[in-house]
Amino acid sequence: MDETFPVFVISMAAELAGMHPQTLRQYDRLGLVRPGRTAGKSRRYSVRDVAKLREIAQLSSEGVSLEGIRRIIELEDQVRGLTARVGELESALADELLNRPGRRVFAAGSAGDVIALKAGARMRRSNQVVIWRPAHRSGQQ
Repeated sequence: MDETFPVFVISMAAELAGMHPQTLRQYDRLGLVRPGRTAGKSRRYSVRDVAKLREIAQLSSEGVSLEGIRRIIELEDQVRGLTARVGELESALADELLNRPGRRVFAAGSAGDVIALKAGARMRRSNQVVIWRPAHRSGQQ
């Protein structure tokens, strides 16, 4: 069962969360929990909504204001969304690296320039010897 699918009527969700149904209505008005709606506009709560209601009750019992709770929930939802997006991007990158024929590798040249190499190729290194002598300063021999 999908945890976001709205299945519980308000009385059942209130009982599962250990709250009064009027409290759930208030939280809906404040935007703390947004239950689904039927065609007749009745509220339907999901398993995730009930878990969120329990979290609200816990935070409230710890003295967090409703505005603080709203902000915490907003940030947790944002983190959940960003985590999902990172997972999608990591998967897309892995697919791209595995499925892209003729991948190119890049190296840094001696002058700091970027050099494209074919996959499996190595950069040729210079084996020249350079002798450095400091410039002759005035007053010194």
